[in-house]
Amino acid sequence: MLQSEKVAIAAHLHVLLRRKTGRVTDIEWMAANEAYATEIVRFARASAQQDGHTDLADWAAKLEAALSLKNQNTGAHPADRMTQSPPSAPVPEAARYVRGIR
Repeated sequence: MLQSEKVAIAAHLHVLLRRKTGRVTDIEWMAANEAYATEIVRFARASAQQDGHTDLADWAAKLEAALSLKNQNTGAHPADRMTQSPPSAPVPEAARYVRGIR
């Protein structure tokens, strides 16, 4: 997939997240950084489930597919690996940025 197509999907998801959740994201970073995109996908899906905005889940899936975020070997999502770390493990840099943890 072309980089411009990835940016277009990220931009659409950015607009939806801004309108529906008030979350501001970085479009270019979302299209280029797997860890950041993974956290945005997780956030969009959680918001979709919590608030009933099905279009957020649809666009999160499109971003995931565009960036091939699913692990080809196991089918595991990188966000699942993040939640399996011990509670004392530091929060990944991208997750701290998205969640506002400093």
